[in-house]
Amino acid sequence: MPIELKPRFEEYIKKIIPENEFSEFLKYCEKPTRKIIRCNTLKISPDELKSRLEKKGWEISQPYTDYPEIMIIESQLQPGELGKSIEHQTGLYYVQELSSMMSPIALLPENNDYVLDLCAAPGSKTTQMSAMMENSGLLIANDVKIDRLRALVSNLERQGCTNVITTRMDGVQFCIRLEEKKLSFSKILLDAPCSGQGVIRSDSKVWNMFNENMNKGLSLMQKKLLASCISILKPKGVLVYSTCTFSPEENEEVIQFALDNFPVELEEIKLPLKTRQGLSAWKNKSFSEQIKLCHRIYPHDNDTEGFFVARLRLK
Repeated sequence: MPIELKPRFEEYIKKIIPENEFSEFLKYCEKPTRKIIRCNTLKISPDELKSRLEKKGWEISQPYTDYPEIMIIESQLQPGELGKSIEHQTGLYYVQELSSMMSPIALLPENNDYVLDLCAAPGSKTTQMSAMMENSGLLIANDVKIDRLRALVSNLERQGCTNVITTRMDGVQFCIRLEEKKLSFSKILLDAPCSGQGVIRSDSKVWNMFNENMNKGLSLMQKKLLASCISILKPKGVLVYSTCTFSPEENEEVIQFALDNFPVELEEIKLPLKTRQGLSAWKNKSFSEQIKLCHRIYPHDNDTEGFFVARLRLK
């Protein structure tokens, strides 16, 4: 169904998406999302899962050689079949949008790392990182909302993630408490609450909620969360900031705030998707040359939802 944009939002988004790509961008935003799963390597290898699913008649592609756990279901399935399969129910795979897999890939948690996932629920990225860590080290997964935390715990149990401790606190207050206890982390994921403009393909209502004042309010909250995370980051530690929105107020402006106020620098990230560099300016604000190292993921580049990801290192 064609998307009808509010005039103010259309004017806003046309300042972000190149004019000659706008119609293609909208065409992909109107498409349903693809059926994409991530093999849970804590329980099964990608080869074994692919073989098992193909025996059910599913056509599976693995487009990224370095990430065989990423699988696209190319065949038509019955309604609900993806979520009701025994393989899903027993945690052999996680249904996850491709772009959302990029922030754990950017963070690269390893065996025996101590990692904080500050806004973790419902757990797609938490379970992904737990698998990358091979259930070793420690992963603290925090969220403030109890209903989202219940979903997180359920997903962790189904996926067999045993190196995760879940906590329920406001993100800023949690970081303050950790700093008081002199606890710090070598790697932190801040997948920040945002306006969600990038998930239009799975939630057609998000663009009707557009409000620039809301974006500014979210930006302020995101800056507070990011500052709190940096306060508990070990020297030379890595922090990945991500959102599922196109809003520069919630993306480049937040990263510029970190560069201006803390001893951090942006690092290059190798991702398997086509990405665009961060915007060099927005409205009356110009950004640091470093901002180009941020990654914007647009729906028409990879047939995904929209996403933003940046990797910061404390000096």
